[in-house]
Amino acid sequence: MSAEFWKDKYPASVPYQIDTAAYHSVLEVFHEACHRFGDAPAFTNSVAFASRTMSYNDLDRLSNAFASYIQNHTDLKPGDRIAVQMPNLLQYPVVVFGAMRAGLVVVNTNPLYTAREMLHQFNDSGAKALVALANFGDLVQEVLPQTGIKYLFLTELADMMPTPKRQVINALVKHVKKMVPAFSLPTAIPFIQAMKLGKRRPCVDQTAQATDIAVLQYTGGTTGVSKGAMLTQANLVANLLQMRAVLTSSFNPGKEIMIAPLPLYHIFAFTVCCLGMMELGGHSILITNPRDIPSFVKELARWPFTAMAGLNTLFVALLNNPEFRQLDFSTLKLTVAGGMAMQMKPAEEWEALTGCRICEGFGMTETSPVVTMNPLDAIRLGTIGMPVPNTELKTISDDGETTPIGDAGELCVRGPQVMKGYWQRADATAETIDADGWLKTGDIAVIQPDGYLRIVDRKKDMILVSGFNVYPNEIEDVAALHSGVLESAAVGVPDEKSGEVVKLFVVKKDPALTSEALMAHLRANLTGYKVPRTIVFRADLPKTNVGKILRRELRGA
Repeated sequence: MSAEFWKDKYPASVPYQIDTAAYHSVLEVFHEACHRFGDAPAFTNSVAFASRTMSYNDLDRLSNAFASYIQNHTDLKPGDRIAVQMPNLLQYPVVVFGAMRAGLVVVNTNPLYTAREMLHQFNDSGAKALVALANFGDLVQEVLPQTGIKYLFLTELADMMPTPKRQVINALVKHVKKMVPAFSLPTAIPFIQAMKLGKRRPCVDQTAQATDIAVLQYTGGTTGVSKGAMLTQANLVANLLQMRAVLTSSFNPGKEIMIAPLPLYHIFAFTVCCLGMMELGGHSILITNPRDIPSFVKELARWPFTAMAGLNTLFVALLNNPEFRQLDFSTLKLTVAGGMAMQMKPAEEWEALTGCRICEGFGMTETSPVVTMNPLDAIRLGTIGMPVPNTELKTISDDGETTPIGDAGELCVRGPQVMKGYWQRADATAETIDADGWLKTGDIAVIQPDGYLRIVDRKKDMILVSGFNVYPNEIEDVAALHSGVLESAAVGVPDEKSGEVVKLFVVKKDPALTSEALMAHLRANLTGYKVPRTIVFRADLPKTNVGKILRRELRGA
């Protein structure tokens, strides 16, 4: 369905076409923001009893120092990959924009990954450098010798806080709270030391082309092993401009305060809270541990926040906190939800409490990520809105034919935000993006006559846990490594808090195998959100006549 279909469907506040080439690169957006907004606050983060606000000028200066260290104290070259593995801390934007200024490709990495998952991503991406939080130093020590990583930068939780609070908090975290495990990484470069050396001379900003890869963002795609989505400079620039076009009528450049509890290493928060807010001169409040709801609410109480990004599970947790219900929401004008389907009940409760209707959208790692959004002045709960400007959508049947308006079909997207392809996986790219540039999302959707879309089902077996993609093949591959497992099948089942959780059906090879033993094996090899909530032992699994396991028959079991 061409963009023309939506031309008269958009409210007057949203253009259906924009100039997505207004900037040539993310760095051009970055430099304009630093020049335009200067001393205005860019990012704030609180750690323990310390808090620091970093202005756009600070971000310019500090990212320059990190880029300078890379250029003058390493042999890293433009195009080399640098993995960034940390939660929402001030170090994150400093490292990301510093790396980009040095011409490096950022590889966002989940800090909760197990050693197995880290090893795959580091080796698949060919990362030559890693910036990691010391809290995960034991896992880094385990995998480092098996990778091609030459430069390891270690940062501590409070490294960006003012002295002497930085020293006190880091010592408290390490020696009193025991949050930093024992490890030995003698070649590691302390982040603080790199920054001190780097600030002695300016960096030379690399000139990026629109087609250059800016970020390798890992995802399972629609199926299988984790793959790196190649997001170019043009992809990311287009998507932040597409979002801005939808938000323009409500947002005032240099005046907005965005609460950012979702991890910046996830593509939703990376584009919306890191890049998007920067282009608008916004002030992002980085929440390091959003699961600590009492501390989160105390931080919220400090700010007259105007916007917040989240997902269903987080909104539910906040709504169940009495202190949150006492906050002043008079300045809140945007609540954006992504990552997973928003449930109607918490959406209605949120609007009743805050006076702000949740704006739901749809996106994928492969689309930078935003594909659709609800126009802010015409939000329709239960839908994922309409395509952002310059985006074509269609739904197709199993035989590839375009389905009529109002009929369900697999949602396909074409636009400037669609990835270049999967890193070093031409076959997987060809399976996902056709010769005409249409990307198959794997989601079954309906395009309504009014132009709004609804997601009605998932074509693939991918499981969505709190906004994170979980792929059954990976769970089953890990389960198969246990000597007591003959075969298994992982499926997603509904869950009130996280949308879905993993349920694993297992046929035993060893009759003595227990669910406790298998669960311990899975926890040792999978990030927490991928670990099955329940394990069910069965004598056999349903299969097709050629022996393929029928996961769909297990979903209701």
